[in-house]
Amino acid sequence: MLTKKTKYAVKALIALARNEDNKPMLIAEIAKNEGLPKRFLEAILLDLKRGQILGSRMGAGGGYFLMKPASEIMVSSIIRILDGPIALLPCVSLNFYQRCEECKDEVTCSIREMMQKVREATVGIMDNTSVADLVRREKEMLSQKSEDRSL
Repeated sequence: MLTKKTKYAVKALIALARNEDNKPMLIAEIAKNEGLPKRFLEAILLDLKRGQILGSRMGAGGGYFLMKPASEIMVSSIIRILDGPIALLPCVSLNFYQRCEECKDEVTCSIREMMQKVREATVGIMDNTSVADLVRREKEMLSQKSEDRSL
């Protein structure tokens, strides 16, 4: 399940990516535009800065900005920075593996096998979905919504 923290982070990154000249945006501006709680967003953006996804500038004209193109920021990396493993069980995590204490034999565990398939499908989508993809899809859906209203 996507945590609120990660969902808010993705929304904030989409807002920053929409800003095509990559001009710094204030936390208050992002929070207001995206309907996010400002105090929670502050902590999230700091984590993204520590994860080298965002940069910040102090003073007049300051705020947060993307450190690299939105096309290079994958959803999977956002989740890993904020929440850690994507896998639903620690025994199937590629980056945060831990053996399940109650498991007698991983090789014959059908639950582990199923969860590996879930992880592969999930990671496959998230590793291949960038913030730029989400911005593009948002524009497509807004355009479709406008077309539907005009009918």
